[in-house]
Amino acid sequence: MVFQPLCIIFEDYVIYCLLKSKLLFLFLFLCTSRIIAKEGMWLPFLLERLNEKEMQSMGMKIKAKDIYDINSGSLKDAVVIFGGGCTGEVISEQGLVLTNHHCGYGTVQGLSSVGQNYLSNGFFAPNQQGELPCPGLSVTFIIRIEDVTLGVKAGITEDMADSVRTKKINENILAIEKQYKSSTGYDASIKSFYADNTYYLFLTEKFTDIRLVAFPPNGIGKFGGDTDNWAWPRHTGDFGVFRIYASQDNKPAAYSASNRPFKPRRSLKINISGFKEIDFTMVYGFPGRTQEYLTASGVQEVMEVLDPIRIKLRHKRLDIIGSAMSND
Repeated sequence: MVFQPLCIIFEDYVIYCLLKSKLLFLFLFLCTSRIIAKEGMWLPFLLERLNEKEMQSMGMKIKAKDIYDINSGSLKDAVVIFGGGCTGEVISEQGLVLTNHHCGYGTVQGLSSVGQNYLSNGFFAPNQQGELPCPGLSVTFIIRIEDVTLGVKAGITEDMADSVRTKKINENILAIEKQYKSSTGYDASIKSFYADNTYYLFLTEKFTDIRLVAFPPNGIGKFGGDTDNWAWPRHTGDFGVFRIYASQDNKPAAYSASNRPFKPRRSLKINISGFKEIDFTMVYGFPGRTQEYLTASGVQEVMEVLDPIRIKLRHKRLDIIGSAMSND
């Protein structure tokens, strides 16, 4: 699993990007400004030091600790990694998780059969007993993020060969991950940021007893296909609802009929009163990757070398496909 930097983008218009995410251990913020457009990439645990005052000046009514706090429930405890890298939101004190329709698609496909096609017909559990277990599906919570750059770079010198440097860094990473996992009991994973200049440790907790609660049929959940996916306003019921189950002591556990709905440290409330055009907007999630911090030469390489190659290759592929279609 890959973690990427948290993104906070301040725009001079409102961007609503509900639940759109791809992979990884990283958070995305999209914020609005009525003055000028600003943008940046940020991690949640840096907000209090770097961004809180500016975000509040733009209309944010909460504190940075309401977003990320390791000592009490915060938004980080309600925004989860769903499956392999989608974003999900805990929306009840009984472990309900909301995510995108496509994020649950493969799981629901696996639960379907010729006689009971949940993709075509949808699924809505009448009660908790009717919820369907989802083998292989997981929901992961961020417990804590720490800067471990000094430890990862311990013993590294400028005159090291690249292969030696890489080997030493990997050894340091494995040792630190093992130490944290042993001392905390949580999963530990270190990821590099900013072209391998900074390393952050992510402590996480993964739940694997996940059950399907509600899933609209394709005619609603996939209405408009990719065309509608990139348009606003959207006309798609793009959602799926699942529930996290835990052991009797509220810890991760394999599926068991005796497991109970997970009680989160924090859950989100849905505001049914709507919004105004100038309202502050923030979306917290897990984007797949970013090129936010490319150097000028890096941007030039993308524009003048990499993208032209991709375009030529795609044209060749499309020509081959088009020729085959014409002859069919």
